[in-house]
Amino acid sequence: MPELRAIPTNVITGFLGVGKTTAILHLLKNRPQGERWAVLVNEFGKVGIDGALLNSHGSKTEAGVAGEIFVREVPGGCMCCTNGLPMQVALNQLIMKARPDRLLIEPTGLGHPAEIIEVITGPHYRQVLALQAVITLVDARTIHDSRYTGSDTFNQQIEVADIIVASKADLASFEDITALQHYLDEQYAQAGTVHMITNGQLDQDWLKQPHKGAAVAAGEHDAGGESAHQHAIVDTLQPAPEGREFVRFDNAKDGFRSLGWLFGPDTVFDQDALVVWLSGLDGVRFKGVFITNDGIFAYNFAGDGLSRFELDEAVDSRVEIIAEAETSGLETLEPQLLACRLTG
Repeated sequence: MPELRAIPTNVITGFLGVGKTTAILHLLKNRPQGERWAVLVNEFGKVGIDGALLNSHGSKTEAGVAGEIFVREVPGGCMCCTNGLPMQVALNQLIMKARPDRLLIEPTGLGHPAEIIEVITGPHYRQVLALQAVITLVDARTIHDSRYTGSDTFNQQIEVADIIVASKADLASFEDITALQHYLDEQYAQAGTVHMITNGQLDQDWLKQPHKGAAVAAGEHDAGGESAHQHAIVDTLQPAPEGREFVRFDNAKDGFRSLGWLFGPDTVFDQDALVVWLSGLDGVRFKGVFITNDGIFAYNFAGDGLSRFELDEAVDSRVEIIAEAETSGLETLEPQLLACRLTG
């Protein structure tokens, strides 16, 4: 196999609901013409919504021509569990299949990005991946909430950043932005000035900024003892259920809980009923791809209201809800969701 050049690589991190997937979609849409980009995405939940959304974007390119997008997913939490093997298996497959001009890695909002950075700068990938800017997205409105500022994950996401971006600047007040900058100046003097964006519009030039590497030591991370091109190849995206109406997935970690549902392609949802149900959700993080009687739609709810956009295709319907573990009423969500079906 011909030797691979070091692939420019970026980690796009941030807490739940900051708009990481939206930002990556923007980057993919505006990538240099003819370039092949790859995305490795990790989600706290086990169903895999972000991978489906990114795949729906990439499916618009023609197979076999320059400029393709390749997506690989590692659902179910931290990519670095079990000595990093879940991440490495997915990453090896992605590299071999895509031979990308650039690699983007999106960790779960509840994961520790330092572990991922340690793996990709460690001995197994040192000659394969060239880590450039680590970009951390922050919703400035959360800086007043001790549940965030007291979170090890939130603070590590800031600590490893080369560029910090207030991702929903249009929704934040001047006081929010000022408080975020003050927090960074007090806690992380090396963080620099906060950049502000709306609608996920990350600047492509930021990707090419160097990674300072000061906050993360690339240690001798033992990820299985094999070279970067010798792991088995597996598909990590959860398949549609066969012979069952749906499959449910549960996950819990660090005071959060995820509930996920996967429906086969024959299940059709009532669009109006979905909108009514989703509009009434409170205190949860929601993502979903639905085959409905009005078409195929992706829905997103992160406390800022419900957003929706149409997709060209989907192989199934899949739903993921994340909430603090003590949130009441989570078990009532399944019958409410099932009541929105027209068929299946």
